[in-house]
Amino acid sequence: MTANNSAPARESSPKPAAQAGTIAIGGDLRVNRMGYGSMRITGPGIWGPPADRAEAIRVLRRAVELGVDFIDTADSYGPHVSEEIIAEALHPYPSGLVIATKGGLERPGPDKWTPNGRPEYLRKALDGSLKRLKLERIDLWQLHRIDDKVPQGEQFGVLADFIREGKVRNVGLSEADTEQINAARKVVPIVSVQNRYNIVDREWDAEVDYCAAEGLAFIPWFPLVAGKLEDADQAAITARRIEAIAKRHGANPMQVALAWLLARSPAMLVIPGTSKVAHLEENVRAAELELSDEEIESLTGIVPQS
Repeated sequence: MTANNSAPARESSPKPAAQAGTIAIGGDLRVNRMGYGSMRITGPGIWGPPADRAEAIRVLRRAVELGVDFIDTADSYGPHVSEEIIAEALHPYPSGLVIATKGGLERPGPDKWTPNGRPEYLRKALDGSLKRLKLERIDLWQLHRIDDKVPQGEQFGVLADFIREGKVRNVGLSEADTEQINAARKVVPIVSVQNRYNIVDREWDAEVDYCAAEGLAFIPWFPLVAGKLEDADQAAITARRIEAIAKRHGANPMQVALAWLLARSPAMLVIPGTSKVAHLEENVRAAELELSDEEIESLTGIVPQS
């Protein structure tokens, strides 16, 4: 996603998400690299219904209009609320739309998340998602967390069962390192990794590169979080660089952050989330933003690569 030094924005498209290019999900699915994350169409603390359900429905429908064909959710968002609203807004689903969901976290209350990787719980989570999403098979089901209280082999084994049973087409992992990904791949094909990653939070740099080398999709969650740098001076430099690039392109800083993610690796499948149509449109238009090589390098160098 690099361009020449003048780096003009791409011509505006009625389906701007397509301007991000595409990525394979397994061997039989291909989606635009600008997706949508639906965690925010819930209440405060990712708990309960959204303040404006009608707007949440408009967001989902508008995302599809803009060319988004990958929507990420989880049974724990609400819990259950996000999946229910997705089905309400979009079912019957348009051809080519991939709904990815996750299971493996229990919700004892707002902003509280408890891993549960017991096979019987994961099976219950999957069956609930199938029902709420009104699907016979989920295109991408992701283990929300690897539970350190349950043998990994048991967790990976039930993922393989889901595929064999025809309930799941592809599986992925979330917050997993390369060692865990390799262990899982000995048991079941893994097509994606969803870890926290953004322009200053680079803990999972090695996993981004691993995914690119191995043909997996890397799905960064919290892609728009600026993060916190321990060095206040470095934080100021970061902000100035992003703001200068945004001004140069007539964009906003969040669009620059998303454009950098898309440029960071061909494995990147970004899923910015929002509960407002206006914000959604801004985010998706980041797919039309072309950063120059120099701009990409200046942002990549904000924090050392691991």
